[in-house]
Amino acid sequence: MQGDTRWHDAAANRAYYGQLVRSLAGQGSDLVILPETFLSGFTNDTLHQAEGMDGEGVHWLRALAAEIGAVVTGSVVIREDGRNYNRLLWMRPDGQCTQYDKRHLFRMAGEHERYAMGGARPIVELHGWRVLPQVCYDLRFPVWLRNRRLQSATGGMDYDLLLFVANWPEPRRYAWRMLLRARAIENLACVAAVNRVGRDGNGLDYAGDSTVLDALGQPLVELGRAAQVVTVALDPAPLLALRERFPAWMDADEFSLGEGRAES
Repeated sequence: MQGDTRWHDAAANRAYYGQLVRSLAGQGSDLVILPETFLSGFTNDTLHQAEGMDGEGVHWLRALAAEIGAVVTGSVVIREDGRNYNRLLWMRPDGQCTQYDKRHLFRMAGEHERYAMGGARPIVELHGWRVLPQVCYDLRFPVWLRNRRLQSATGGMDYDLLLFVANWPEPRRYAWRMLLRARAIENLACVAAVNRVGRDGNGLDYAGDSTVLDALGQPLVELGRAAQVVTVALDPAPLLALRERFPAWMDADEFSLGEGRAES
């Protein structure tokens, strides 16, 4: 769901994105993806307005997920224990929520000086798909995103779908497009990435370029500069077949990360 986020106006963004999400009602969607900081835009200037997990924004997102009967995800600015987080919320229609706090903070905009860094790397499950949700600048750090073979009787890999929500400006759109393809190919995983469009209050333009890629880095859908709502169906069969015939994971280097556990 590629939208033109309203600058510093949570109420306007709830109305805007709420209308876009509700347009999917009754279409059988399982997952709706919103951009990074979709209630405010990517800014350091609204930290005094940051809400807690019991705030209006989280309550609104919970009600919206229940209304359309799908997971709704995107990131918002959350204040907790005296610290601010760029927090991705994976809101299920039953009201349960998994959170991921952005690990890599964009120092070129001073994000690392105003937000706390996340430490866990949760993997969520949705209808048999294992999903790793991430936020914007995380895209540039392949070690953090590395997919690995599960050491279990059922096999499989850490995740099947790598998901990014972003406010990625137009001047760096080449990097956005190339890095998304690299992350799909090197991790033998599908990628879904949603960026915003329009111009923000800092005068930065966003070209969109939201996309869904297969594990070969080939686009299943690519969006342009306009605000759009597009639905894509993912088929696990090609992904599993690729992993079987091209098991590059068998030659991967061993390493470990401190991370969260998978949640269903």
